[in-house]
Amino acid sequence: MIVRPVHDVLLLITQPDHAHLARTIMEHCVALADRPRRDAILHAIAEHDNGWAEADAAPTVNPENGRIADFVTAPLAVRHAVWPRGIARLAEDPWAAALVAQHAITVYDRFRSGAAWASFFAELEAARGAMLRASRMPLADLLDDYAFVRLADLISLTFCTGWTDEQRFGDWTIHPSGTRVVVTPDPFGGASIPIEIEARALRNQPFRTDAELRAALSEAAMTTLRGEVSRS
Repeated sequence: MIVRPVHDVLLLITQPDHAHLARTIMEHCVALADRPRRDAILHAIAEHDNGWAEADAAPTVNPENGRIADFVTAPLAVRHAVWPRGIARLAEDPWAAALVAQHAITVYDRFRSGAAWASFFAELEAARGAMLRASRMPLADLLDDYAFVRLADLISLTFCTGWTDEQRFGDWTIHPSGTRVVVTPDPFGGASIPIEIEARALRNQPFRTDAELRAALSEAAMTTLRGEVSRS
């Protein structure tokens, strides 16, 4: 779950919705137009967070502070379970599944030295290897295609979370400017891409229990965030 505070309101966006927005954005990417594995790359982008669906459907509260557990602060067991589940769902498209495994390995790499993460990396690297063998393609090609997955993820996350810090990946810089996300160098051939996503709006307050949170969420109004991705 993405939890975005806006004054006295919390906007909740599901991880799968964020991923679908990421795909919508990258459908406009010029460098992907003639990519031989374009369909699989876009599939991976759209489904890279499908393993979060269960957690997002039953959000939890941090008992220490009453705050909603988001995709960063969710318990370790939740974060570890998300990725094998999502990869398994993509097994019929092994290249997309391998890209999602690479995504998990990449975004959590900073935890690699932690003992609690050892089995996670072993499992994800084994899954990536199995999907590569099924694809009959080398790791080097996977890493080359993965750049589009990570770029898409960062653009969509910047918009959905309301991050104010500049993000960097490879040669790209992603930074917010009001309701716009500016990407340089421009991967979209000069196009400005209108984007929107739905969120549930809750009062910005701590919750005593998971049940209290879920009850509030069931009655929460929907709102739509709108903006655009552009080069300047």
